[in-house]
Amino acid sequence: MNFSFQSACRLGLIGIITGFINGFIGIGGGTILIPAMVFWLGEEQHTAHGTSLAIILPTALVSTYIYNLNSHMDWNLTLRIISASVIGGYLGAKLMEKIPAPRLKQIFGLFMIIAGARMII
Repeated sequence: MNFSFQSACRLGLIGIITGFINGFIGIGGGTILIPAMVFWLGEEQHTAHGTSLAIILPTALVSTYIYNLNSHMDWNLTLRIISASVIGGYLGAKLMEKIPAPRLKQIFGLFMIIAGARMII
């Protein structure tokens, strides 16, 4: 992607929306970033997944700081889940490499549909 004023505006808009949604309702990384990078910026599916994870980290740290300031963090629960999450993240990233981009896009879309339906119900 050539860097231009238009691309800078797109990147800024994606970043602001992602950060806002992450801070407001605790999601935003994959649900906003991956479709935006694939469909709006033309990134390859696997690259969008990896890039999304790198973007989520600083966004989550800032949001965590604010939630912690307002006493909305359960650090005991957090620490108990982290180790299993690290193992799951490793296994998921290894598996993703074996899945072709079109199939990965379908799996991601199906997951979003199921997650959305569960939220509504």
